[in-house]
Amino acid sequence: MKQILSFLLLVIAIEYCHSQSSTAKINYTHQDTLRGSVTEERAWWDLLHYNIALSVDPSTQTIKGKNIIEYKVLENNNVMQIDLQSPLIINKIVQKGEILKFRSDGPAHFIYLKEKQIPGEICEISVEFSGKPHVAENPPWDGGFICSRDKDNNHFIATSCQGIGASIWWPCKDHMYDEPDNGVFISVNVPENLVAVANGRLQNVKKEDNKTKTYSWNVINPINSYGVAINIGNYVNFSDEYNGENGKLDMDYWVLSDNLDIAKVHFKDALRMMEAFEYWFGPYPFYEDSYKLVETPYLGMEHQSCIGYGNGYQNGYRGTDISNTGWGKKFDFIIIHESGHEWFANNITYKDIADMWIHESFTSYSEALFLEYFYGKDAAAEYTINTSYGIGNIKPMISDYGVNSSPTNDIYNKGKKMLHTLRQIVNNDSKWRSMLRGLNVHFKHKTVTSKQIENFMAETLVLDLEKFFDQYLRNPEIPVFEYQIKNNELIYNWSNCIEGFNMPLEVIIDDEQHLLTFNVKGKNIKKLKNKETHDLRVDADYYVYTREIKK
Repeated sequence: MKQILSFLLLVIAIEYCHSQSSTAKINYTHQDTLRGSVTEERAWWDLLHYNIALSVDPSTQTIKGKNIIEYKVLENNNVMQIDLQSPLIINKIVQKGEILKFRSDGPAHFIYLKEKQIPGEICEISVEFSGKPHVAENPPWDGGFICSRDKDNNHFIATSCQGIGASIWWPCKDHMYDEPDNGVFISVNVPENLVAVANGRLQNVKKEDNKTKTYSWNVINPINSYGVAINIGNYVNFSDEYNGENGKLDMDYWVLSDNLDIAKVHFKDALRMMEAFEYWFGPYPFYEDSYKLVETPYLGMEHQSCIGYGNGYQNGYRGTDISNTGWGKKFDFIIIHESGHEWFANNITYKDIADMWIHESFTSYSEALFLEYFYGKDAAAEYTINTSYGIGNIKPMISDYGVNSSPTNDIYNKGKKMLHTLRQIVNNDSKWRSMLRGLNVHFKHKTVTSKQIENFMAETLVLDLEKFFDQYLRNPEIPVFEYQIKNNELIYNWSNCIEGFNMPLEVIIDDEQHLLTFNVKGKNIKKLKNKETHDLRVDADYYVYTREIKK
C-alpha cells in the first residue's frame, strides 16, 4: 500500500484509462463467464461447509492442503465445478474413497462424480492441492499471498483476494452467490516459532513432531469466500470485552510482538467503532465468531471476524485526512472502514461483484456515521462533502453482470455522497436509522442483488426511488441543476440526467432555505420576493452540479 499521494496518482491513472475506453465495448472472455456466472455445474448443489487444512512453508513460499467440501444436492447432476487458480494445482479429488477424474478449463475444474447425486442428500468431496501461490504485488488491490518480513526478520504472511477470488489460494466454489451455510473450519500448520490466525474462534493449538504447530479456527456463521483469510507472524494476543446489544462480545487483537504496547492503546478505536455501528446498523452480525483485528503486512481488508489491519497505528488514512477538514484525523481509517464491512459485505453480501456498491458505498458512508455518533451531524456532513478523491463519473457504479466485472472506484466516495444525498430527501433521522438497521435484519447473513437493496430501501422509506437509483447507480453523469432568475422568478430544471429524474432539491435563496420540487414535463417556476438581485446556492449536502443560465 502506498502513501495517499501515490494512491491519488494511481486513482487518476485508473480513471484516465477508464475514460479512454468508456465508450468502447468490453470483450468478455469465456473465462470471465466461467468465473462470474452461476454455471450449470455450480447451480445444482448448495454449499454447506468447508474444512480447510493447510500447511505453509514460509522458507519456500509453498503450500499444500486439503479442502473437504460439504454440500446439499439440489438437482440431478454428476459434474461439479470447483475453482483453483494457477500456479496452484489439484493433486487429487476423492469422494467416498474413490479417486475422481476431472478436466480443467483454466482455473475452473470440472469433476466427474461417480456416486449418483440424489436431491436432498448431504454429500462431501475432498480436494487436495499444492504449489507456490500467486504473490500479490499491490495488496489489497490485487490478490494472493503477501510474503513479507517484520523488522526482526520473522516471516510475516497474509492473504487477500477480493476481486481476483479466493481460488487464488484455495479450491472452492468461487462465486459470491453461495456461502457455506455452516461456516468453515480452518487448520493452518506453520513453523513452531510463528502463529497462524484465521477467521472465527481459536479451537486448539497442536504441537507437531516436525517442529511445527497447527492452529485450528472455527467459523459458525456463513462466510463469503474472499472473507476467508490466514495470517502468519510473530503474533501476540490481547483481548477486550464489549457489552453489546446481543450480550458480551469478545474483542480479540493479534499484533506483532513489538507493537503490543502501542496496540493496547490505539485499538481502543475498535470499541468506539462497535458502539457507533451497533447504534446505526444494529447488533454486530457475528457474536458467535467474535471480533478480531489482526495486524497485516498490507493496509487492510474486511475479512469476516478477522479484520486485516496495517495502517501503522495512526489516525487517518496512513496518517492523512482524506477530507482535508480535520475530521479524518479523528479516527483510524482502517479500523473504522474495514470494520464497517462486517455489516455491509460480510453480513449483507453481493451476489455479483457488479453490485459491489452495496459493500463499498454503505461502508464509506459508515465513516461519516462514526463521526456523527461522536462529533455530530455537522462534522459528518463536512467530512462527506469534502471527500471526493477517486470520483471519476465516467462509468456507472453498477458494472456488467455474470462476468466478474469489478465496478469503478466511484462506488466508494460517490456512493457515500449518494447515500448522504438520499438522507436529505428522507429528512427524518429516525426513519433513516431504522432503514439501516432494517437492512441488516432483513438480509442478515444473506447474499443479495442491488435491486433487492434498492426495493427494501424504497419500501422502508416510503419513497419512489427508481429514478434516483437509476441516475446514481446506472448512469455515470451527475445531475445538473440549471436555473435562471428573471423578473423575480426562479426558472429551474434538471439536465445531464436520465429521463424522468425528479429528485427534490434544497436551495438557499437570499439566506432562506427552500425545497424545490420538479415537474419533469414542463417548466418549473418559483416566485421570488421583489428585489433587484437574488443570491442562490444549492445545499451542499446534495451531490449535484449547478449551472446558472445567464440573462
